[in-house]
Amino acid sequence: MTLDDLRVFVAVCRAGSLSAVARDLDRTQSAVSQHVRRLERETGTSLLERHARGVAPTEAGRILLAAAADGIAGLDGALRRLEDLVRGDAGSVRITTGATTVRHFMSEAVVGFRRRHPHISLEFRTANSSRSCFDALAADDLDLAWITIGEPVRGVELRPVMELPWVLAVCADDPLAARPHLTPADLAGIRHIRLPDNSTSRAHLDTALAQAAITIRSDTSVADWDTALLLAELGLGHAVVPALPGWQVPGTDGPLRLVPIPDLPPLPVGWAVRRWSALSPPARLFADDVARTCRARAARGQ
Repeated sequence: MTLDDLRVFVAVCRAGSLSAVARDLDRTQSAVSQHVRRLERETGTSLLERHARGVAPTEAGRILLAAAADGIAGLDGALRRLEDLVRGDAGSVRITTGATTVRHFMSEAVVGFRRRHPHISLEFRTANSSRSCFDALAADDLDLAWITIGEPVRGVELRPVMELPWVLAVCADDPLAARPHLTPADLAGIRHIRLPDNSTSRAHLDTALAQAAITIRSDTSVADWDTALLLAELGLGHAVVPALPGWQVPGTDGPLRLVPIPDLPPLPVGWAVRRWSALSPPARLFADDVARTCRARAARGQ
């Protein structure tokens, strides 16, 4: 049994797929399976069960998963600190997040952090969903993940930072653009520019609309909020999106309007880590800086 065996096993349990982990780690599916089989030989029991949608840990697998995830998180933190000590530098902070997150949530914090801590390096890795962020935390030596917060995830600690109200993005000549605010019922007739099926924000919105008994039609899909805004500005549909820091709500002076939908439950966003107590001091400082600047901008209405 090796540390790599345990890392791969934890990643497979969280992804629910051998092939997905193989892609993420740039390995063959056979190589990933060998790690699991080696653990099963040494423990003398089956750790994964196959089903139609992938794999899931058995009862024995869940016991090993809980212990391995906790142990790996603590060991990674210790190894990082030892590495910094040997190199004699101030360390690094490794963050995984969506493609547009740094611009919307972290730009002010990044500038301030680098000014105050010039010897601490910041490393960003792009992920396309909260699920991908969780998998990256499990499989790689990463400190922090900025995510849209949904249901609790085993082996991951979540810390909400702020809640984003929803707005409808429409081109300026749309009849809805002149409204001071909208209700969920007003969305029934829109041509919705939807987010990906696997996104937490899409699931959050779908749940809210279902609870309000609202069905909206959609013939356009995008990968991120910024693209949704661009298509709405071009008149290709309506985008129900969270009001991100830096967006002027309600409205803008250009060809796009952002109309508040106050009755939709706000979207929580924030940090995910394997274990807060195992975070290095630089990572904790950066997480706190981002949280503070986000809340300050929200208070200023920026």
